[in-house]
Amino acid sequence: MKTFMLPDLGEGLAESEIVEWHVKVGDIVEVDQIVLTVETAKATVDVPAPYSGKIVNRHGEEGDVINIGSLLLEIDDATAASATVKQKASQAATHATAKKADAATVVGSVASHAHAVNVDEFWVGNERESAAVHQLTAMPSARLLAQKLGVDLNAIKGTGPSGVIIDADVYNACDKQLPGTEVLKGARRTMVGAMAESHKQIAAVTITEDATLEQWKPGEDITARLVLAIVDACQQEPALNAWFDAETMTRCVHQTVNIGVAVDSKHGLYVPVLRNADEYKANAIRQWVDETVKGIRERKIGRDQLQHATITLSNFGAIAGIYATPVVTPPQVAIVGAGRIIERVALKNGKPVMVKVLPLSMTFDHRACTGGEAARFMRALAKHLEQPYA
Repeated sequence: MKTFMLPDLGEGLAESEIVEWHVKVGDIVEVDQIVLTVETAKATVDVPAPYSGKIVNRHGEEGDVINIGSLLLEIDDATAASATVKQKASQAATHATAKKADAATVVGSVASHAHAVNVDEFWVGNERESAAVHQLTAMPSARLLAQKLGVDLNAIKGTGPSGVIIDADVYNACDKQLPGTEVLKGARRTMVGAMAESHKQIAAVTITEDATLEQWKPGEDITARLVLAIVDACQQEPALNAWFDAETMTRCVHQTVNIGVAVDSKHGLYVPVLRNADEYKANAIRQWVDETVKGIRERKIGRDQLQHATITLSNFGAIAGIYATPVVTPPQVAIVGAGRIIERVALKNGKPVMVKVLPLSMTFDHRACTGGEAARFMRALAKHLEQPYA
C-alpha cells in the first residue's frame, strides 16, 4: 500500500482547494493519470498519480482546502504488480507449451505467486483494536487550525489514515458549528493575502479624471477601448507601466504592456493578464476577454495566465460605481479603474447639452511615481478615450 500526499505545486504555495476528483475508490489508475484538479493562488492545476494501482481510500472532498503534505490517496500498488505477474505467468505458460510440443516431455510444473504484505496492516490478536480506543490523533496543522477557529477536536471524527484528523475535517466541523460562517477558499482566500500585502507596502494615492465620449459610435466595446487607451498612456508616460522593489530600491520600467484585467466571478476575483497588449486590436482584445472569462467560469485558468502584469485595469463600472480607490498589487505601481458611464450637462457653443462621460480613477504607488507622472498618464488616457476609434 502506498500513500500519495499533496505535492508542492511551486512558488511556495502552501495550500490548495480541491476543485474536482477524477477518480473514485475502486478505480485502477496508471502513473501520470490525472486524479484530481486543485486550485491554488487563483489558478487550477491538474495533479497526476505517482503510482499505478487500485484506489483504496480517497481523502478530502471537493471544496476542501488542504495543505502541502496532506494525504490525498491510498493506492494498492500490489494490484498493478499482480497484473504484471499474471501477464508474465501467461507468457511463461505459452513458452512452456511451446517447449512441451518440441520436447514432448514434462517433468513437472512450477507455480509462481506474488505476495504483497503491508506491515502496517499486520497485527497479532486484538492489539490493533486496543491501541485505537479513544486515542485522539490530529495533524499539527489541524490542531493549530482548530485552535484558531475555535473547533473542539474531541468532537471530530478524523478521515485521515487510522482516523487522524486533517485540516479538511476541521473546516467541515467549523461549517457545522457556526451556521452562516464561510471559510474563505480559492480566489477569495488569495485576495485576503494580496490586499493585506498591498495595504502594508503601497504608498497609495488616487487621482480621478473624466473622459467625454462624444466621438464614440453606438455599441463601442468599452473594455477594448480602455485597454487600447492604457497602452497608449503607458507609451507616453512609461513610469506607470513599471514594477518597484522597495528592498533593493529599484524600479523596472517595462517596454511591453501586460495588462491585468480584473474579472469578477462567483468564485472570487481573478486578474488574468493580456500579455503584449500593445500588439492587439479591438477585435482581438474582445476575443481574448471572452475566451478568458469562459475559462474562469469553468475554473480552467492556469497560473501562467495570472502572472507578469505590468499594470491593471478594473472596469467596475460594468456593475456599479462612478469613482473608486482601486488597490495596487505589488510589484506593480498603478491600477486604472473605470466607472459607470453617466450623462452630464456641458456647454457647447455657449449652449447646455447632455454629454456621456466615462469616470476614471487611478491609484498609484507614490514611492515609485511622482504626481506629475500620474497626472500626465491620466491626461493621455482620457485624451485617447475621447478620440474616435480608427
